[in-house]
Amino acid sequence: MVAFAAPQRDIEFLLFDLFGMESTWANTPALTDINADLARAVVNEGGRIASEVLAPLNQSGDEEGCHIDNGAVSVPKGFGAAFGELAQGGWLSLSGNPEFGGQGMPKTLSCVLEEMFYGSNSSLYLYGTLTVGAAMCIDAHGSETQKRDYLPKLYSGEWTGAMALTEAHAGTDLGIMRTRAEPINDAAVEGAYAITGTKIFISSGDHDMADNIVHLVLARLPDAPAGSKGISLFIVPKFLPTSDNDCGERNSFAAGSIEHKMGIRGSATCVINYDGATGFLLGEPHRGLAGMFTMMNYERLSIGIQGLGLSELAYQNAVTYARDRLQGRSPTGAQNPNGPADSLLVHPDVRRMLLTVRAYNEAGRAFALYVGQQLDQAKYAESAEDRAAAQSKVELLTPIAKAYLSDRGFDCTVLAQQVLGGHGYIGEWGMEQIVRDARIAQIYEGANGVQALDLIGRKMLRDGGVTAMALVAEMRETQAPAEFAAGLSAAIDSLAQATESVLARSKDDPALAGAVSVDYLELFGLVLYAWLWARMAASAPADEFGDNKRHTAKYFFARVLPRHLSLAASIDADASAVMDLPNDAF
Repeated sequence: MVAFAAPQRDIEFLLFDLFGMESTWANTPALTDINADLARAVVNEGGRIASEVLAPLNQSGDEEGCHIDNGAVSVPKGFGAAFGELAQGGWLSLSGNPEFGGQGMPKTLSCVLEEMFYGSNSSLYLYGTLTVGAAMCIDAHGSETQKRDYLPKLYSGEWTGAMALTEAHAGTDLGIMRTRAEPINDAAVEGAYAITGTKIFISSGDHDMADNIVHLVLARLPDAPAGSKGISLFIVPKFLPTSDNDCGERNSFAAGSIEHKMGIRGSATCVINYDGATGFLLGEPHRGLAGMFTMMNYERLSIGIQGLGLSELAYQNAVTYARDRLQGRSPTGAQNPNGPADSLLVHPDVRRMLLTVRAYNEAGRAFALYVGQQLDQAKYAESAEDRAAAQSKVELLTPIAKAYLSDRGFDCTVLAQQVLGGHGYIGEWGMEQIVRDARIAQIYEGANGVQALDLIGRKMLRDGGVTAMALVAEMRETQAPAEFAAGLSAAIDSLAQATESVLARSKDDPALAGAVSVDYLELFGLVLYAWLWARMAASAPADEFGDNKRHTAKYFFARVLPRHLSLAASIDADASAVMDLPNDAF
């Protein structure tokens, strides 16, 4: 069985030593009830749930997959009981609105818990994260009645959530979607519409683990303007709530099929046919895409964390294998002279692979928490100025978090698989499943190329690079340990120069942003990781944990960070290198 252990020591280091969250919570009026003891208890119990409840079902869930029978979808054996334990333990309500049964915990805590839950069983936790995202969207845009009717049920896990955006002909181009919403003039409930259309790739669209499934569906009203400005958002529950908020009449939509996927096979990904299903307008007419972005932006950070969690799972199991596997001798002489061979850990290339994965994982965990910290600031900071500054930073960092965490997550699962050699390709060892599961995180919630274009086109160019350069200035203020100072400064210079170059060249070349966007996002993510490694090396304690942390930082600066030079050179290339080959030459 693929085992998972929560990286609790590293989490505590990040929360309390690097980011000083106990002091932050104590000085934030909305979070004064949160302290280090409570946070440790939450992390410890979350780690237990991950390792003892979710992880044992990871491989069996992949092997069995989901099933569909006459439009009814069922999940793998054991998933229902495990999801019930997640729900009953309050893990879906952690960051929810306390007014409606949520716990109001900070995002910094939910980030570390999401990593553990994804790492232990991504397929199963996807049902939970979609429920959390749906609740966030309803809390942000719903009426008081909608909040009262739906949030307590979602927080408790009695009802789960799903988001229905994609249509077969449209993909990312939601402006050409066809699903329509017709007013129901005789509806007993104000704001009711008949929703008709077909959506594909709907994760958690149907299953048998909850009493009800609340779909958030994008559709067009009859008077909708063309394009993305004519999309509205609707709550479309599987069972229509009764007056006392129980499950009533079955709504007129069903799963037409479930997808046969490369990975996350225990997650039900459905084609959903809406046949005049009753839906209720969520937010303002024709403002549905803006409303849905509340959920999508939550899911984007969450899906980045999925890549991180799977990379951590892969690392743990690769290290275990490398310790136990005896093969060959150390280049410096036998380390296990009484045995037939030394462990794989004596070989430089095996160490290179493991250190690369470890360096990306530990920096990625710090980055996810940094974004979580900014989200908390944007929500809870006392001054409007501080909230606005944090929100600007969140908007800049969200596409980086989604793309860079999931790209490196996938790359690292492949490296960890390589440590096992041929055994990594064999199903019973579990590594090939981790690789398959990690692959989707680069695709859904906006493929990573779209995230890169969003970073440049919507975020950086929109404000003239002000937020990006403010973050560069923040990074320059860091007092890095002497051995890392020059490397960090050079990397920050590369990012600053690339930012200025892209801003200037984009004015005259409309294709420039798209041509360099992926390399620019890669560079931004790499420099952020270097900045966080410098901070971690400076904050690490004088003990074995701290020594290991500093050694991993040394590896990152020596063997990983120099890639900023090639990325900067690639960004300097003209868009013509990408655009000049004629379409018919492909």
